[in-house]
Amino acid sequence: MMKPFSAPPARLAAGLGPHAAQCPAVPGLGSCVARPSNIMCIGLYYRGHGAEAGLGFPTEPGFSLKATTALRGPHDDVVLPRGAEKLDWEAELAFVIGQKASYVSEADALGHVAGYTILNDYSERAFQLERGGQWTKGKSADTFAPLGPYLTPATAVPNPENLRIWLSVNGEARQEATTADLVFGLAKIVSYVSEFMTLLPGDVISTGSPAGTGVGLHPPQYLRAGDVVALGIAGLGEQRQRVAAFPG
Repeated sequence: MMKPFSAPPARLAAGLGPHAAQCPAVPGLGSCVARPSNIMCIGLYYRGHGAEAGLGFPTEPGFSLKATTALRGPHDDVVLPRGAEKLDWEAELAFVIGQKASYVSEADALGHVAGYTILNDYSERAFQLERGGQWTKGKSADTFAPLGPYLTPATAVPNPENLRIWLSVNGEARQEATTADLVFGLAKIVSYVSEFMTLLPGDVISTGSPAGTGVGLHPPQYLRAGDVVALGIAGLGEQRQRVAAFPG
């Protein structure tokens, strides 16, 4: 759900100066991409996450699809799906395709990226790992893809493979890493995925999550209604979601 700010954000208010108090409330931020044709999530893509999950490192990138109906704004509630038992967090660097890509070489791959953003790849682990079939069913519930707050142009992110990424739950640090821990480079991801499907402008690819997910803790810890998840990536902004119970 979009939520109104009670007052303009600080920087906006400073820019408006003495007129800030007379300005109407503005809606909260929506997803920085309106409706991609695909959201792709790379799995086990950080060395630390592969180790904590006990699944080692992939020899090739693996990915699953996330329903586009899961998209929400970066500060919207994440809603527990009906029957959820093991809702987990995953702070991830995501990028958005800027031009059609099919069988793209690694040398040309990053030229097809429009910009970078943040995605919290929420996953219901019981649905994902215990209900059979593909991972998509554990990643696609409504609200499971808060995206943003901004789409930062690729030209403004000179080194996307060396960005600090972090996440906390109720103020306690859970994830802390840099994108330098990625198993494969971003150019490899674009090139590889384009071998299996045509990527279109607006498509979102999320590059996997570092160590510190709930499923990797000992014992595992999962989210409950009322929990607050905050996350960010250096230079790309921050997100904050409250966990809400399934309505009714």
